[in-house]
Amino acid sequence: MDWGVLTSKSILIFLSLIFWAAGGVLVYVGAALLSTFKNYSHFFEDQYTVLPAFVIFGIAFVMLLIGFTGCCAALKESRFALGLFMVILFIIFAAEVSVFVLGFIYRRQVHEGVNKSMAGVFARYNGQNSESRAVDYLQEQMKCCGINNYTYWETTEWFNKGNKTFPLSCCKHQFSNCTGNPNHPELLNTAGCEMKLETGLESILSYAMLVILGFAVIQLFGMISICVIGCRRKSDYQPLPSGMYA
Repeated sequence: MDWGVLTSKSILIFLSLIFWAAGGVLVYVGAALLSTFKNYSHFFEDQYTVLPAFVIFGIAFVMLLIGFTGCCAALKESRFALGLFMVILFIIFAAEVSVFVLGFIYRRQVHEGVNKSMAGVFARYNGQNSESRAVDYLQEQMKCCGINNYTYWETTEWFNKGNKTFPLSCCKHQFSNCTGNPNHPELLNTAGCEMKLETGLESILSYAMLVILGFAVIQLFGMISICVIGCRRKSDYQPLPSGMYA
């Protein structure tokens, strides 16, 4: 067997395994992104901000399909399988470019959506309704207090019409004696929630975009391997002498 073809087939099989692993990583990234949006859904007015997560799931499925097709193409060395593999690579590459663009677009929309809706959710806080549970969950998980910082609560109806204390979810976990008293800020998480939520979501989107960019580079190697195998097969074809059947 030609060593060039053998090397290209080995590379193609190796890349197919990488595509399978890539599909698994993308499933994890998409699930993490979707879970984050779901946990903090009260703070997003635009439900289309979850679109990148579903696109990532779709790409993960295609990645697994690419791995299977790549193995078949490399082992059987079929022109049809190689051509199909090349087409799939082009399709997934275009999808990755789309997600990369969507990532930048929705990073800005995440900021705008959080900025619009967070004030309304915090303003409806009364300690009992669903908005209150969402705010408490956010403050406990993010270790934050208020929108910009902990002093935000001093401007709310909850604070001024109540007992002049902050929600207990503002308390640091290690202080069991914390009552939300603003006179003891050392017992409270003082950082604002808006910046922490935006930073967390943007970091996930940035990670997803970097992963997708890396997979795009891997796909280029896959397409090069297909071209090598295809060119080698073409050069192996030898036309019959013209006078053989004369």
